[in-house]
Amino acid sequence: MIRSVRYLISGVLAGAPLLVGMLLLGIAGAALTPVLVGLPLLALLALTGVPVGAVERWRLRLVDPAPVPTPHRTPDEAGPAAWARLRFTEQATWRELAYAVLLAVVLWPLDTVVLTVALGIPGAMIGTPVQLALTGGETRAVKLWLIDTYGQAFLCAAAGAVLILVLLRPLARYARARAALTRLLLAPRQAEGRLAEVTRSRARLVAAFDAERRRIERDLHDGAQQRLVALSMRLGLARLDAPPALAGRLAEAHAEADQVLVELRELINGIHPQVLADYGLGDAIADAADRSAVPVEVDVELPRFAEPVESAAYFAVREALANVGRHSGAERARVQGRYEEGRLRIEVRDDGGGGADPGAGSGLTGLADRLAVLDGTLAVDSPPGGPTVLTMEIPC
Repeated sequence: MIRSVRYLISGVLAGAPLLVGMLLLGIAGAALTPVLVGLPLLALLALTGVPVGAVERWRLRLVDPAPVPTPHRTPDEAGPAAWARLRFTEQATWRELAYAVLLAVVLWPLDTVVLTVALGIPGAMIGTPVQLALTGGETRAVKLWLIDTYGQAFLCAAAGAVLILVLLRPLARYARARAALTRLLLAPRQAEGRLAEVTRSRARLVAAFDAERRRIERDLHDGAQQRLVALSMRLGLARLDAPPALAGRLAEAHAEADQVLVELRELINGIHPQVLADYGLGDAIADAADRSAVPVEVDVELPRFAEPVESAAYFAVREALANVGRHSGAERARVQGRYEEGRLRIEVRDDGGGGADPGAGSGLTGLADRLAVLDGTLAVDSPPGGPTVLTMEIPC
């Protein structure tokens, strides 16, 4: 019971200053917006719900022992800019702002009314004998009933004691309902929790896939490739001392070993090209364009990105250029890449016959899936007769 009273009283003590603070921020922000000074104040007002939500989840422990975890994610980067950018894009931030407005305008006045009815009025009735003694003649209990004798005063006090005992149970029920509303608005949504876990597991899968691919590349480079190099050298040395009848067969074996070595190097380069690891996505795209069956113009100005982003973008571009060479009938293609407003945007355009349909089970489906792992998107514009434009975007 005492915990319920403490919960409601602390709500009143938190809500009244919150109302004043939000009003001051809103008025000052609106007034100063024409000179741009008000914009940070309005942004601060929008984030008011974040600390309010944290305090309210802590206050819930007074009546609800089950902990309420925060619905917010941890920023991937350090610094206030990354924190603010993430908070403004989370649904939880806006739910907390709505709760802060509800607390400032409705909930704390309602808590005040409930406390006044359940405790204030009975408490004033219980204190009637003291009031009568202080006034020395007569008093009015709860500003309503005239009390001029100690008999009436003690009778009023007894009625107040009975009334407070009767109202304590409804007070506790109201406090529990109030806490349930707070939990409903401020606890993480189950769907959001599942989505966050899916996002984290998907990131772990991407990292594990990249690590496994690097391991296979390393094993092929340090194992099979070195053995083939040694075999090719031995065949070359054997040809020097072999009789003419055997030299021809050794030459064929030597050439075959060299061809296998070339193919293995191409395979290793396809698993994870060294130019991507050493020089970044821009140079890797230029290298892929040089290998394309169709002449490709490259216009790419990109910084370095995280390995999963560079890997996904590189293989998506390479797959797109392979599709151009196999299916489009194009004579030329163009790759343009930019990094703007936190998004990597790459456009692959060709002058082929068009008609590419991502829903027809083509390689575009796999390309879209590759980007979706990093929350990226693929847009296809390919009318019959062309041109075909693939636009890839990855937030990073």
